[in-house]
Amino acid sequence: MPRVTKSVTAKNKHKKVLTATKGHYGARSRLYKTAKQSNIKALQYAYRDRKNRKREFRSLWIARINAGTRGLGVSYSVFMNSLAKNEILLDRKTLSDIAINDAPTFEKIVKKAVN
Repeated sequence: MPRVTKSVTAKNKHKKVLTATKGHYGARSRLYKTAKQSNIKALQYAYRDRKNRKREFRSLWIARINAGTRGLGVSYSVFMNSLAKNEILLDRKTLSDIAINDAPTFEKIVKKAVN
């Protein structure tokens, strides 16, 4: 029975990790052991930050809507409560976009909701 070495498998495994860590600083992109650790950490950060991105965008939308409504003399909480009561089904992303890019339309939405 011929002797089997792991050279091909190991080479492919190393290449996969080193390709994934391309662009990392110093040894993190060159040496297999450190690159492997760096890659694991990078994947952990990527997973965590996919969740955090959603939170951060929601906060941004709320801040933009609040800024738009305060300019019209209404607080954010009163505005959102009025939207719910009047069954105006616009999400925060859409509302923030309207508040920034189309002030007259946003003003109409606020007046319709609050009145």
